[in-house]
Amino acid sequence: MGNRGFLTKVFTRATVTGEGTGLMFQGAAALSLDAKGRLAIPARHRDALVAASAGQLVLTAHPHRCLLLYPAGAWEPIRDKVLAASSLDQRSAAIKRLLVGNAREETLDSAGRLLVAPELRRFAQFEKQVWLVGQGSHFEIWSDAGWQKEQEAVFALGDQLPPGLEDLAL
Repeated sequence: MGNRGFLTKVFTRATVTGEGTGLMFQGAAALSLDAKGRLAIPARHRDALVAASAGQLVLTAHPHRCLLLYPAGAWEPIRDKVLAASSLDQRSAAIKRLLVGNAREETLDSAGRLLVAPELRRFAQFEKQVWLVGQGSHFEIWSDAGWQKEQEAVFALGDQLPPGLEDLAL
């Protein structure tokens, strides 16, 4: 995917574009989990997700305590790279357990809702409100508290940009 490594500025209004090498999911949207643990994916993302994956999605855990939502085709090369790492190395084995061990193949229901399994909801510390955050080829799904903490961490950086982004002009 040509979208990896591309810096996406997150706006409060999410958009999807189909230009270039593939889909670009960007933006942040506050969503509510229903009583059964389902998220209604906004229509602007739902149609693109279904088109990009023939309806096949993968939901998994991330080390930062959020969830990752990928179209299946975008997830497969990541999964394959993780699985190729040595199981004898403790760090690689831990990443395998987290990413691949928690990966779940999901489809949207007829109302465009995504079921988030109870164990993934517990892992990500989800309550009622969550955030769907576009990251180019996939989405992160954050608890409200986790997303607020991430935003504060960005503000704490001030003008100090990470390596590789020192010359970024906005």
